[in-house]
Amino acid sequence: MFKFAMPFAGAAALLMLAAATPSQAEFSIEEVTSLSGNYLAGRSAGKERDNEIAADYLSKALIEDPDNPVLIEKLFLLEVSAGNLPDAEELATKVLSFNSQHRMARIVLGLRDFRMRHYEDARKNFAEASYTPVGELTSALLTAWAYAGEGKLKEAMATLDKLDGNDSFANFKSYHSALIADYLSSAIRAEAFYKKAYEQAGTSLRVAQSYGNFLERHDRRDEAIKIYQTFIAGGEDNILIELALKRAKDKKTPLPFMATPGAGAGEALFSLAAAMTDEQSIDVALLYAQLSLSFNGDRPVVLTLLGDIYVDTKQYQNAINTYEQMPLSSALRINADTEIAINLQRLDRTKEAQEKLKGIIARDPTNYEALVTLANVNRSNEEFAAAAETYSRALALRPQLEKDQWRILYYRGITYERQKMWDKAEADFRKALSLSPNEPLVLNYLGYSMIEKKMNLTEALDMVKKAVELKPNDGYIVDSLGWAYFQLGDFEEAALQIERAVDLNPADPIIGEHLGDAYWRVGRTLEARFQWQHAKDNGPEPEDLKRIEEKLQNGLPDDPVTKPAENKTGQTNG
Repeated sequence: MFKFAMPFAGAAALLMLAAATPSQAEFSIEEVTSLSGNYLAGRSAGKERDNEIAADYLSKALIEDPDNPVLIEKLFLLEVSAGNLPDAEELATKVLSFNSQHRMARIVLGLRDFRMRHYEDARKNFAEASYTPVGELTSALLTAWAYAGEGKLKEAMATLDKLDGNDSFANFKSYHSALIADYLSSAIRAEAFYKKAYEQAGTSLRVAQSYGNFLERHDRRDEAIKIYQTFIAGGEDNILIELALKRAKDKKTPLPFMATPGAGAGEALFSLAAAMTDEQSIDVALLYAQLSLSFNGDRPVVLTLLGDIYVDTKQYQNAINTYEQMPLSSALRINADTEIAINLQRLDRTKEAQEKLKGIIARDPTNYEALVTLANVNRSNEEFAAAAETYSRALALRPQLEKDQWRILYYRGITYERQKMWDKAEADFRKALSLSPNEPLVLNYLGYSMIEKKMNLTEALDMVKKAVELKPNDGYIVDSLGWAYFQLGDFEEAALQIERAVDLNPADPIIGEHLGDAYWRVGRTLEARFQWQHAKDNGPEPEDLKRIEEKLQNGLPDDPVTKPAENKTGQTNG
């Protein structure tokens, strides 16, 4: 996924807005007709982050009770989150009629004034929103850009100086001071702030882009090239930086990074949204990203962030709708198409996902990310032969293996193992470990598989033990260790380990079945049947259910031979 990790960390921690837990609940708008029913249904849908449905319900409720402040405020926030700014602006005026200090309403109306170039009115609204830490930060950035819109560099810098009282705001101040000074042609001041921003947050995509852009425009392309190459050397493959590097090498002069005050205001909102990645603040990030889109800034970048926010909140259809807005001419269009495919897969629309990815690959057979994503989709759909072939095509594009490719080898190894091609599977697992020796997933899979095959038993058990040391709270891996002991005939130790696995994953039917098996072998037959019944009640797959029911009826045979089962993570635990 193309992420905009902005290391402007402190702001997100300042927000005290609790986020709801998403789910797949659905609501039928026609089912509710009463005021209270519409309100309750709308509130419930809002908690599920089904904002479109929530807005429909609350709009109906507001028709029946047009002056209800609770309904007005909730509907206002829903309209902002959906990007319906004309409706949001109308509701914001109503919100302020009963709450003159409502922070988001003030920001929305201030941004409306900003777009109309009524900068003084905008600043008044922003000032009214500056009564919480995040409000203070938002107000300062937007107010500074409002001064920039009037060509007032001194006042803009003085406004940003007010952020000095909070260390969490330092990166924001340096970055936007640089952008504003650059926009207002104060090159010496801009360079000083760019250097400071780069020292504070050189791994930030936007800082690297903007500083390099500044250096290119001032005929210092060698320095810009170094900025871009350093970013790429840090392990961040990024098409925007790669294109900037090519431009600098070709000695083509870029356009200014911020061409208008509105673009600067949009960048301020983008900066804030990109910093709000924790569960408590991500709903506010959605509001800020939608507000950022209302300006003529870097639309492809903001769309990508907005799509990522929808993914993080499990709103996969909204993510698809957002990525589909990406301009066809944008360098980020391929990333958007790949994300669309990933989200189609998340919605169990596998064939559509595969066709989307195949289309990307047909246009560019060297697209490594698209190949890996298609292979992942194939693997998830248990099309193991196709997955293995596609992983191989991706690996062929990068014959010099790098550490991060351990995962591709691991996944291809799984597809070989599922096709009973053990020699190839083992080779991939061992090659993955040679790239990254302490990967618990690989250690677990390879170690258990060897135990199940009764080969290299000492090495195999050590691998599984090491996997547990690395991830002691992973119930599936702990279960693997317990099941390894079971396979080796140490049933007492198996029971101890699998008991801990059940504590970690009490609802997993396979782990519960394993504990029943271990109990049976140590003579605790009543407890064994209890665990098997519990495993049955936890909804195992049909083939697993049949095996569990056989054990409930007949127990285990005298000869302890047990067929391995696959747990939900795709790891073979026995």
